[in-house]
Amino acid sequence: MELNEAPKTNFIHQEIDSDLSENKNGGAVLTRFPPEPNGYLHIGHAKSICLNFGLGKHYKGGTNLRFDDTNPTKEDTEYVESIKEDVNWLGFQWNDEPKFTSDYFEQLYQWAVLFIKNGKAYVDDQSAEEIASQKGTPTTPGQESPFRNRTVEENLDLFERMRKGEFQNGERVLRAKIDMASPNMHMRDPLMYRIIHAHHHRTGDQWCIYPMYDFAHGQGDFVEGITHSICTLEFEVHRPLYNWFLEQILEFQPELKEKARPRQIEFARLNLNYTVMSKRKLLQLVNENYVAGWDDPRMPTISGYRRRGYTPESIRKFADQIGVAKRENVIDVALLEHCIREDLNKKAPRVYAVLNPVKVIITNYPEGQVEWMEAINNPEDESMGSRKLPFSREIYIERDDFMENAPRKFFRMDVGREVRLKNAYIVKCESIKKDENGEISEIYCTYDPDTKSGMEGSNRKVKGTLHWVSTEHAKTVQVKQYDRLFMDEAPDGHKDKEFLEFLNPDSLSVINSCYIEPNYRDAGANFDDGVERYQFQRLGYFCIDKDSTEDNVVFNRTVTLKDSWSKKKK
Repeated sequence: MELNEAPKTNFIHQEIDSDLSENKNGGAVLTRFPPEPNGYLHIGHAKSICLNFGLGKHYKGGTNLRFDDTNPTKEDTEYVESIKEDVNWLGFQWNDEPKFTSDYFEQLYQWAVLFIKNGKAYVDDQSAEEIASQKGTPTTPGQESPFRNRTVEENLDLFERMRKGEFQNGERVLRAKIDMASPNMHMRDPLMYRIIHAHHHRTGDQWCIYPMYDFAHGQGDFVEGITHSICTLEFEVHRPLYNWFLEQILEFQPELKEKARPRQIEFARLNLNYTVMSKRKLLQLVNENYVAGWDDPRMPTISGYRRRGYTPESIRKFADQIGVAKRENVIDVALLEHCIREDLNKKAPRVYAVLNPVKVIITNYPEGQVEWMEAINNPEDESMGSRKLPFSREIYIERDDFMENAPRKFFRMDVGREVRLKNAYIVKCESIKKDENGEISEIYCTYDPDTKSGMEGSNRKVKGTLHWVSTEHAKTVQVKQYDRLFMDEAPDGHKDKEFLEFLNPDSLSVINSCYIEPNYRDAGANFDDGVERYQFQRLGYFCIDKDSTEDNVVFNRTVTLKDSWSKKKK
């Protein structure tokens, strides 16, 4: 999906349109994307980014980027910067400067004081285990805390002492006083604040009490003037609490009723097969060195897909195609792969590369002669022009493109069979040479000089066409071929097995000596994000890795030309 295209209409559009028809919030629409800076964003977040920023753009209201930085033990500036980079790379720009929940810590504290003063919150001395044991079940009421009826004065004193750091982690919490018999478990005196003695990446050691997500989220929306808080489906049961907190604040401070009142709307999160989306599990993969980092091309992170060669357009297109649903479902990763193939087919220049080479010697081609063959850079886009390929007596072809005693329907090279070398000549295999291990080391061919591409005789038909590179001119590169990280469709969906048991041992293969045409960069891989992406003819789509140097160019395989995984499964 291009940024100037209108998004598909969905139920969220209908809800917003209904609000606008009633002139709620003065007809304003302001959305937000509120990630926790405790890891890198994954493909599920990409869907949320496209949705929230797409809505803001569609309704000409914009979108805030707000970091939910309320847990200093897990957050880091590295994650903040990576999230900003990912959002920008996807093609979106947030309103003004990025926001942080920590910007509102003082305001949230003052509101918590108002909750206490109005008898709507109390300090509880119980442990997390004791509080959990009193919650009850959805069909049986919970038990009230023995500290629930403390006086306002005692609660204010204890809460202030919590802020001053007089108590240890877990020694006390602040809870909202709602209803321990509510059928909604989230309304049974939920936590508002907990004690965490840890250094915060922005506020340092200024605070040792931190608001819970349910208290911070809605109030952050309210402070910023957010009109529509788009959340994933698991927050649907939190919505009554979201609304309750806001209603109390408006009751305490009726002068705030003139401000925009945010409304929470939920949609189904993205679930992708052969993938895990849990940040905890992704962090485990990184920390235990199952992958080479958050941006490992096998990871489902946005930075991983970027390093693998995916384009922002392909991910936006994917998000648009899967749509916005009200019910949970699982999307086939093949659709994401289809989106990148479709995008790169239009944009990526074609070049010749041989990954598993075998030498071919054209015995009747003049020694020392070099011809420069013209090759179209992209048949899908004439404006990309053409380039020159050096052709010589000795070339490399793919080892898989030769088969001794091949069956009839093998339309590549065999002894006595003719094939076309793309953009060059028709050649005929005459004989082969094997090494001491029985492996083919050299293939001897003759060529027909009247069949050069573009000549009158070149239209003689043969069934096989092979790519090649000149041995004299080829450049040596390293190629990393990536496959799916997991072999199971739902690696974290087994109660009796660890998701790590389903890791694909063949998810990465490294080929150190591959050969590519010398002037491949003349093909013009001009992508806006600076990543050089190519189609290796007949092999797949590849990009140059960011860690490449002039002396060591590394290509990452983005995706094969066709969906080979389905064939493997069959």
